Amino acid sequence: MSTPLDLNALKARQQTAWASGDYAVIGTTLQLVGERLAEACDLRWDEKVLDVAAGNGNATLAAARRGCQVTSTDYVPELLKRGEERARAEHLSVVFQTADAEALPFADGAFDAVISTFGVMFAPDQAQAARELARVCRSGGRIGLANWTPQGFIGQMFKTLGRHVPPPAGALPPSRWGDEEQLQQLFGDNVGVINASRQHFNFRYRSAAHFIDVFRTWYGPVHKAFASLQSDAAYALERDLSQLLNDNNVAGASSLVVPSEYLEVVISRR
Repeated sequence: MSTPLDLNALKARQQTAWASGDYAVIGTTLQLVGERLAEACDLRWDEKVLDVAAGNGNATLAAARRGCQVTSTDYVPELLKRGEERARAEHLSVVFQTADAEALPFADGAFDAVISTFGVMFAPDQAQAARELARVCRSGGRIGLANWTPQGFIGQMFKTLGRHVPPPAGALPPSRWGDEEQLQQLFGDNVGVINASRQHFNFRYRSAAHFIDVFRTWYGPVHKAFASLQSDAAYALERDLSQLLNDNNVAGASSLVVPSEYLEVVISRR
C-alpha cells in the first residue's frame, strides 16, 4: 500500500526551491506575458486585482500600470521584495503581502480580477488552489492565468528534470494547469466560461550552455536539481537539457531562441 502524499512537506520543499537562486533574474524576462494577460483580462482603472503566486511581480506591474488597485502575494517573501523594488522604481502603488495560494487571507468575492502568471500552477494541492482563486473573485469577475503547457518547452524541461530528480510519488505535474480539460476539472462548477488560447514566449540566450548556466544559477527548481546530483548525474542532466534546447532552437547555430508554449486563460466567475 502506497504512502499518501504529504502535501505540506511538498510545499515546504517547493518553497525552499523557489527561494534558492534568484527567480527575478529569470522572471523579469517574462514581463511580456504579464502585459498580454492584463490585456486579455481587460483590466480597468480602479478595479481591485489580486496577483497570486506573483513572484517578482510581472502581472502585478502590468495591472498597476493600468490603474488597478493591486495586491501582490507570494509565499516566498524574498520574491515579493523584488516586486516591491520594481513597483517603487515606477512609482506604482501596490500592496505586497505574503500569502499561500491554497489559503488566501481575503474575504469571499474581494477582488474584481484574480491573476497569476506561471505561479499558482505550482501549488501542490491544485484543487484547493483553484477553489481559492474562485472564492476570492467576485461574481462576474475574471480569473486570468498564464500556464506552461505539458507539450511546450518548459513542460518538457520539467519532465527532463523529473527523469533525473523524480518528484514525490503522487505529486501532480504543474503542467496540468496548461491543459484545458484539466482546468475544467479543477474549477468545475465554481466558474462559468473558460476561454483559453495557446501563446508562445521566446526564451532568448546566446546558446544552450548560456541558458543552462543562467537557469542553473538563478532558477530555483533547476538550481536545486543540479545541487542534489553528483557530478556524473549532473553532467547527464546538463546533456539532456542541452539536447532539449538545441532540438527546440529556431535561431540556428549563432544564437538560441526557444519558443515555449503556454495557455493564456480568462475565466468568467459565476
